[in-house]
Amino acid sequence: MKKVYTCFCTDVIHDGHLNIIENAKKYGRVIVGALSDKALIRYNRFPTVPQEERVRLYKTIEGVDDVVIQDDMMYDDVITLVQPDYIIHGNNWQEGPEKAIRDHVEELLASYGGELIDVPYTYNEGVKKIDMRLKEKLAMPEFRRKRLRQLIEMTPVVKTMEAHSGLTGLIVEKTVVEHDGKLDQFDAMWVSSLCDSTAKGKPDIELVDMTSRFRTIEDITEVTTKPIIFDGDTGGLTEHFVYTVRSLERLGVSAVIIEDKKGLKKNSLFGTEVEQTQATIEEFSEKIRAGKNAQLSDDFMIIARIESLILEQGMEDALERAFAFVKAGADGIMIHSRKKDPAEIIEFCDKFRAEDKTTPIVVVPSSFNTITEEELAEHGVNIVIYANQLTRSAFPAMQKTAEDILKYHRAKEVDDRLMSIKDIITLIDEL
Repeated sequence: MKKVYTCFCTDVIHDGHLNIIENAKKYGRVIVGALSDKALIRYNRFPTVPQEERVRLYKTIEGVDDVVIQDDMMYDDVITLVQPDYIIHGNNWQEGPEKAIRDHVEELLASYGGELIDVPYTYNEGVKKIDMRLKEKLAMPEFRRKRLRQLIEMTPVVKTMEAHSGLTGLIVEKTVVEHDGKLDQFDAMWVSSLCDSTAKGKPDIELVDMTSRFRTIEDITEVTTKPIIFDGDTGGLTEHFVYTVRSLERLGVSAVIIEDKKGLKKNSLFGTEVEQTQATIEEFSEKIRAGKNAQLSDDFMIIARIESLILEQGMEDALERAFAFVKAGADGIMIHSRKKDPAEIIEFCDKFRAEDKTTPIVVVPSSFNTITEEELAEHGVNIVIYANQLTRSAFPAMQKTAEDILKYHRAKEVDDRLMSIKDIITLIDEL
């Protein structure tokens, strides 16, 4: 009997999946691939149930003869393993980033005479309702909060982009690209005090209070599902920080990063050009311990940001602080540098990893931006944060548009570089 293969990446079976199976049965023995967790997160999906449970679910579908794990979203592994006569899929992959997958599958099948079958994509009120429920589940605080720890385990580098509003959150949430025959996306969002303050037209000196910053988080969580890392600046007074931890947990935030400085906030980009006071190891360790004692779930992470390299205190000071802060309970270490050469970041990571193999390392490659995520991962980095690029890209574009409208006294000259309102609206989901 001929073999028919289809791949599922769902936690819930609906009419669309059943329609695929009904069509597949006409051609032969039906084999369903369960896209693995690691492949799912690159495919703009995040599993709400374990991989093993999805396999058991697919096996219960009437008409399914076998279920296998598919580890490669481009199908190379399963086509080698199964050698299907037919691959069947909804026709929704005929355009957009997924078209790269379809084209690759068609090429693989053609090499031995296999055939690709596209069936009309099923989308009705029932399917829409299930899709919305899955999205709402991912957005729930108890599910969102634990996803950062899950991602650290599942992917070599957690790619994190700044978001400072609901709209920028949607950009981070929905941007998927095809490059070199693979799909990719961001894994998490960074809510930066710099970008949050800038969006409000305020200086980055902890002037914007936590109530306002929590409102930004709520704007983002209302329309997205990806985990959030919160920029907690210094964390404030220890007595205040414990309340911040509890509030962030309730909101579903995955982690807070606090820096080992004290006094009036001065942006690290200034380095030693302005007076900045680093907290003692004992002071900052006590703040970490207080935060860890205050949190209610095991999912939430407190990450210690070390400013020693920024303040030119030396590598040994940075490492001494890192080990002390981990001992105090920090769930991760962020090491920062404003040098264009990543050498000192790499040196820190290598020396830290020689002693500590497991504690996550976070870096923000704003200044040393020539190094790739893969290169950082080779030195033990787990999370890469692109901390302000959306803000920095938006302002020059808006300023140029404003200048040209003033110059020409009309909008025609700027129109060809503007995104249409229709395209913007498509980013926003309707209930």
